[in-house]
Amino acid sequence: MTLTEKIRQQKPSSTFLILCTLAVGILIGTVLTSDWGTMNAQTGASDATPLTVPPITNIGNEFTQLAKKLEESVVAIRVELPPAPAQGQFGIPGAPGGDDGDIPDLFRRFMPKQDGEQPDGPDDAPKGPARQASGTGFIVDKNGYIMTNNHVVESATKITVTLTNDTTEYRARVIGTDFETDLAVIKIDARKPLKAVSIANSDSVQVGDWAVAIGSPFGLASSVTAGIVSAMGRGRDQLADGARQFQNFIQTDAAINPGNSGGPLLNIKGEVIGVNTMIETRSGGSDGIGFALPMNMGVRVYNDIIREGHVTRGSIGVTLSSANHPETVLKAFGLDHGALIENADKELPAYVGGVRPGDIVTSINGKPVKDNGDLIAIVADLPVGRAATFRVDRNRESMDFKVNILNRAEVYKDRPDIVGEKGPSVIEKVAPAKTELRFGFRVRGPVTDQEKELVPSKHGIVIATVEDDSFASELGLEDNDIVESINRQPVNSVDDINKIRASLKPGDAVAFHVYRPIPVQARGKGRAKGAVTKVEAASIYLAGTVPGN
Repeated sequence: MTLTEKIRQQKPSSTFLILCTLAVGILIGTVLTSDWGTMNAQTGASDATPLTVPPITNIGNEFTQLAKKLEESVVAIRVELPPAPAQGQFGIPGAPGGDDGDIPDLFRRFMPKQDGEQPDGPDDAPKGPARQASGTGFIVDKNGYIMTNNHVVESATKITVTLTNDTTEYRARVIGTDFETDLAVIKIDARKPLKAVSIANSDSVQVGDWAVAIGSPFGLASSVTAGIVSAMGRGRDQLADGARQFQNFIQTDAAINPGNSGGPLLNIKGEVIGVNTMIETRSGGSDGIGFALPMNMGVRVYNDIIREGHVTRGSIGVTLSSANHPETVLKAFGLDHGALIENADKELPAYVGGVRPGDIVTSINGKPVKDNGDLIAIVADLPVGRAATFRVDRNRESMDFKVNILNRAEVYKDRPDIVGEKGPSVIEKVAPAKTELRFGFRVRGPVTDQEKELVPSKHGIVIATVEDDSFASELGLEDNDIVESINRQPVNSVDDINKIRASLKPGDAVAFHVYRPIPVQARGKGRAKGAVTKVEAASIYLAGTVPGN
């Protein structure tokens, strides 16, 4: 037998041996791989040290304490606004995205709509849908008086206030407004004492002091930002037409954004030094230049509003010189202080009293007048209807004149740039008389026998119609709802509703238990598509707080 024949005879057995060897190798490799993967999964990283969460510690600092101190005193304000005209990206003519392309408005009020637009714009532009906007305010009296910006609430059809750590939404009413400082006072009836802020003397504020802003930028309530006081007395001379006559702002680099309007600017002690009012921006957001009205002016405005319902300022009917270097002009005339009269209306008190163009007022009632702004501030604070002594320098000779003081709002009633489009505030001092609560729906009558099947208790009153913008519509009640109970008190008749309504006071919580009929459409073969075969009812609780006005 040849060698080749021997190999051929042995080939099947050799092949079988080779295949068996390969199978065993694969099996061993699979087991080893599986064991190694399992070992890796179970053992993890043996040389790593587990992390531990340390115990809670209070690192706290002055800002932490300040935020806690003010959290109950700063409120979020939401307003409903009438339809607005078509506007640019930020809702102001000339803002980026508007008709003027990339030309930004240097100064702007900054309360946006929730969709990002602002409520300002030309009156003749196309109208859009009704809008909502947000702002900030702070409690200045435990009885619910709140200070904010006038531009936050001036066009509002409804004002809602929410407090920190309080889910209740309080309806607010306007007590008074002041166009010239852009301030407003509103009130809520919370039926409990509220925590008011502490007020600082803003004359003590210095450049470089810490400044903290609290508000609701972009609707994010209770946001705290910090910076320093960057400058003082930023007014008409520095801000062109971006400020009104009595707005001599505190400038700060604390981040202030849309929604901060009306919120407090605080010192490191948590005392209010100003009311955040406007920003300088090229981006529509914070560029680190914000402006707050000094709190001393805020106090003056607030006190007038709560006493009289409006702000009263004195005026004598003059125009002051707008010289480029007023100090140099005074020096040339041999004076180191005073206000130069440029024009005096012949029918108004200054001229009638003897003051003439070219005169320099050096004092009023013996109080020195430093400059133009000082004269305006002093005259504004003089009692309307009384005379004051004006000392003037005329050709280097001192003269005294008796000048009667008029109401500034009346003197400038035809100047909307000074007193606003609506003119001076005419809000009454006395709060509106308490009226009976109206739920705002009409009743069809008690449930019918068929409707009783929808209500387990077999009783209730059926709503015929819900009035628009009523308390009932706010709660979410709808036509055809079956009112089964109010505050767990069964409702069987209109008298039941009236008795419950009469027992409620502003600030009370009220909950309606209603059954809402729901038509059920037909299903299955042979039935018309959309046909109603029966009516079911969904059990719903709708709650709210009785409004204060």
